Parts: sequence; structure tokens; C-alpha cells
Amino acid sequence: MREPWVVGVSGASGTPYSAAVLRALFDAGESVDLIVSRAARLTILDETGVSFRDGHWKDDLAAWLGTPPGDVTYWPAGDLAAGPSSGSYPVRGLVVVPASTAACAGIAIGLSKDLLQRAAEVSLKERRRVVVVPRETPVTRSHLEHLIALHDAGAVVLPASPGFYGAGAGASAQQLVDFVAGKVLDALGVPHTLFRRWTGELNAS
Repeated sequence: MREPWVVGVSGASGTPYSAAVLRALFDAGESVDLIVSRAARLTILDETGVSFRDGHWKDDLAAWLGTPPGDVTYWPAGDLAAGPSSGSYPVRGLVVVPASTAACAGIAIGLSKDLLQRAAEVSLKERRRVVVVPRETPVTRSHLEHLIALHDAGAVVLPASPGFYGAGAGASAQQLVDFVAGKVLDALGVPHTLFRRWTGELNAS
């Protein structure tokens, strides 16, 4: 039985993180169910110049990732009857990357205003792995309260905060993006080689 990871892309800036996570999951041979919010389409267009359209999602996804995708099913964000909206639909877990403040709030309070929020709520209630990647900075008290609520509900709150020990101060933007994507895959339990791990030795590179 196919048992994918659900990847939700919200409207926050940071779509390179989404692309890196998707590429790494496909490289690892994992199946993906993809949900792209309406706001995320605007962000993808702004940050990459690529349109993401329901009717052309396969071509648009390949253009966004820069490579043909692997095993992927796409669900429109407005489709509340989609597979991931039900706990009986088999998935391994879910990651929201990047996670906007609105997405975090909606998931934390169980709003389920779209498929992304509903799928996250389902994974939480079914005690599946859920990783939320907030990128907003600075944050307000309400945002922190929503992140605490997500943590208490069982989610891994994984801010998009790259480390520099893998590549140093001269790290490229892609290396920093890959570091965050690698931490996401670590939280999901999916093997990867996106960054050099700390070995306990200075200047080990």
C-alpha cells in the first residue's frame, strides 16, 4: 500500500526550503502527497518566477524543482474531500514547509480552513509525525503561543535556522537551505546527505 509523506507549502517566504525537502524525499525514494496553498502559489511565483497551476501542476512542479519529480500526488488546497483530509487515508506523516504564521495558528486551533490545515490536524490526531517549519522573524507572543500549542500537540517545531558548521561562513545560499531541509528529513527519519554532520572535531572539513 502506498504510504506517502504529506508536504504542505504555505504562503510564507521560503519556498526554496520546500523545493529542497521535496527533492530530498524523491531522492530517498519516498512517496509524496503535495498540497500548495493559494498564498503559496504567489510566493512561488515571486521567489522563482514559476507559476503553479492546478491544471498544469506536473509541468509546473518539475520547473519549480528543476528536475522531474518522483512518486507524487497533488491535491488542490481547496479540496476538503481529498485523501489527506481523512484519518483513514494512509500517510507516514506531514511536514509544513515553510509554515506561515496563519498556517501555524490555523493548525494549532484546529481551524481546518483548507486542506493543508485539515491534513495537519488529521496527522496530529492520528499521532503521526508532524514537522512544522516556521520562517517568520521576529515573532509575536501569539505566534509563540501557537508554536507551543503545536509542540504540546506532538508536532516538531523546526524553525528555518541553518547552522554554519557544515560549510562555514562562506556557505552558499543553497547549502544553508539544504541544512534546514536535512534537519526536516532527520525529524521525519528519512536518510539523506544534505549536509556534513558534526563529528566533535573543529575544522573537520
